[in-house]
This record gives sequence, structure tokens and C-alpha cells, in this order.
Amino acid sequence: MTDDELKALVASLAVAQQKTDEQLKETDRKLQKVSDMLGGMGQNQGDVAEEFFFNSLVDDPHLGDIHFDDISKNESKQRGKLQEEYDIVMTNGNAIGIVEVKYKAHENDLSKLERKMRNFKTLFPWFNDYKLYGAIASFHINDDAKKDALERGFFVLQRKGEVIQTDCSEHLMVL
Repeated sequence: MTDDELKALVASLAVAQQKTDEQLKETDRKLQKVSDMLGGMGQNQGDVAEEFFFNSLVDDPHLGDIHFDDISKNESKQRGKLQEEYDIVMTNGNAIGIVEVKYKAHENDLSKLERKMRNFKTLFPWFNDYKLYGAIASFHINDDAKKDALERGFFVLQRKGEVIQTDCSEHLMVL
């Protein structure tokens, strides 16, 4: 191979590499767009589940036979480098109920709930003398995850029955 042929080969490889790099950038851009769309869809499903379980508990905040005086949602707390977000927190004079809400619960979500419970009294030290109860709330939880949750001592909240609320104004449209 002559020097000129070698130079031509290197030049053609450089052009081909540039085209490949541009195609990869375009592919990365499209993949990021799809990832953003799917991530948003998952967040929307989580928001739906949180709203459902919060609205279901707001009128009668309880876990099993433990009744609570108040309920709040989406509490974030940071103390130093420790930070957590709690989906639903219920309190009474001596107990705290922490509810981790998922659209579809998995066994790894139970470990997250355990971590959040361990960190709760560090983040909220004024509750140190309170009993702490954990619950996983989900539209779907497979049998193994449910069994694991119950074995770990958590409550399991699921949808059941005819749960619907109808609100209306005093000015109903009648045709």
C-alpha cells in the first residue's frame, strides 16, 4: 500500500467515524426522550397511588386497629446529610404510622421502608418516645412481597371493594 493509498484510507475512516459519532448522538438523544417519557409515566402512576391511599385514609386514618389523630402526605426532612421523603405519615399521642406507597410494590421497596423507619426518629427526634409502625400500600403486590412484608411486621394496604367518592355542586346539570 502506498503512502497516498494509506492517507486516503485514514481519511475515509475519519469520515466514517464522524458519521458514526453523529448517529450515536442522535440515538442517545432519542433514547433519552423515551426514557424521560417512561420515567414520567411511572411518576404519574405513583402520584395516582399516593392520592388514592391518602384519600382512602384521610377520613379514617388507621392501620389495623391502631387509630391516628392526623395524617399528612409527602413530608420531606433533611438533617445534616440524612434526607428522606415520607409518602404518608399518621400520628396520635403515642404512635406514628409510616406508609410507603407504590403503584406496584416489590420486595426491594420493603428495604426502603425499613430504612425510612430507621431514619425517622433521627430526622424527627421529638418523636423518640413514640411507637413506630410501617405499612406498604400498593395497587399490586405479588404474593412473595406481601408475605415478606407481613413477616417483617409491616401492614399491607391494598385496593378492595367499591371505593368511590362522588362530589357535586348544588348546581347539577340535568338534561
